[in-house]
Amino acid sequence: MTMVFWVPILSYVAVALLTALSFSRAAPPRGPRLVADLLLRYICLLPVGLMGLWAALGHIVFPTRSAAGIGWATSPFQTEVGAANLGIGLAGLIGAFYPSWGFRLAVAVVTAGFLGGAALTHLIEIARTGNYAAGNAGPILYTDVLTPLLLLILLALTHPSGRAA
Repeated sequence: MTMVFWVPILSYVAVALLTALSFSRAAPPRGPRLVADLLLRYICLLPVGLMGLWAALGHIVFPTRSAAGIGWATSPFQTEVGAANLGIGLAGLIGAFYPSWGFRLAVAVVTAGFLGGAALTHLIEIARTGNYAAGNAGPILYTDVLTPLLLLILLALTHPSGRAA
């Protein structure tokens, strides 16, 4: 299997492990709010931050290989997609270590717009052309939906008003 198959899966496995480890080492009181905060941090770090940088590297430095993994032809637009991934990845890393709710909301909105659009594009490709390449219909499709959805849910649960806490 290719990296485009394994990286999204391993990213979420790492989120679960890091969250569990951090929760177990946290000082009391520990509760659902802490779990939500930790999940938010590690999703910003890994599926948004590091995967964003990984995707940027792929689209900018290895465009032919990256396009082939998606089942597409190489295109100059990959540089633009790579630049967008770079910005999202850097913002995710900042959001992981700068726990401002407002900043993380901005990261979630941009991530939802970009990955939501990517997911829709992948689904249209599957319907129109039957493209089931790993980079189009594999785990990356699921994380394109799961990542923004989880970010928005976790942000609702950690809203500073305390209503959802």
